[in-house]
Amino acid sequence: MLGFLTRRLLIAIPTILLISIFVFTLQKLLPGDPVLAMAGEERDPAVIEFLREKYRLNDPIWMQYFNWIGGALTGDLGISLRTQQPVLTLIAEKLPVTIQLAVMALVIALVIGVPTGVLSAYRKGSVIDWVANIVALSGLSIPNFWLGIMLILLVSVKLGWLPASGYVPLTEDPLQSIRTMIMPAFVLGTGLAATLMRHTRSAMLGVLRSDYVRTARAKGLGESVVVLKHALRNALIPIVTVTTLLFGELLAGAVLTEQIFTIPGFGKLVVDAVFNRDYAVVQGIVLCTAVAFIAMNILADAIYRVLNPRMREEQ
Repeated sequence: MLGFLTRRLLIAIPTILLISIFVFTLQKLLPGDPVLAMAGEERDPAVIEFLREKYRLNDPIWMQYFNWIGGALTGDLGISLRTQQPVLTLIAEKLPVTIQLAVMALVIALVIGVPTGVLSAYRKGSVIDWVANIVALSGLSIPNFWLGIMLILLVSVKLGWLPASGYVPLTEDPLQSIRTMIMPAFVLGTGLAATLMRHTRSAMLGVLRSDYVRTARAKGLGESVVVLKHALRNALIPIVTVTTLLFGELLAGAVLTEQIFTIPGFGKLVVDAVFNRDYAVVQGIVLCTAVAFIAMNILADAIYRVLNPRMREEQ
């Protein structure tokens, strides 16, 4: 396992460097000049020149990149042009919010999607299977922003059960924090549950037709043991893959959901940074998101080897 993780980390390093080059280069192609926005309405040429020198924007692009990536390797992602705060500080403030939202949404998705997918595969062709597929298709089709607005109107405005927006840190008031995050987590979780249900059903259908499942039934094992212990465990590989990728997407920021429920997470941070042409923040967020995706992929491969002993022998 240690050798496998070492190899994957060695592969991840050039991948991250390549991503950083694309992020930095494409950022320079965006229209607009952040210095002009910072200079104010008068746009004094002396002030503009001072700001360009201060943020080293007069340097060649290749030198700007090496200055940025060199700082990133030491934990310095630059300074926000808008707030004058370190980018790493801004990310550290918003990341726990998005992680909480992502974890809650993923738990909801797993609780709904995996059992429904297993039941749908086991009862293939039945009414349960048809209903599960219709619900899954609906979950994939309904836009998050529409579902979020409908939940706010029903649950918050009409019934008054949950707050319509806002955020309370988990460390300050755990119960109130969960109450403020449960609706946006449900909005995200239902769409993910539909995806997980479809993948779980597909994986289970393939496994339930395998020889070892028929052998287990021939030995007289109970259906629950056959389905949950033998079939589901071997069907978990694609489910783990989808789950880790979905979690990476959630960490990237559920922009619309966070905007609708006024959650100060990654999504709101990147939207504000783009509108304000705060390039340092955008670069830092995209780089951190790329690292998160790579980490999720490595984690998925490690879980594969725990679930399937035969993969541990692969070099």
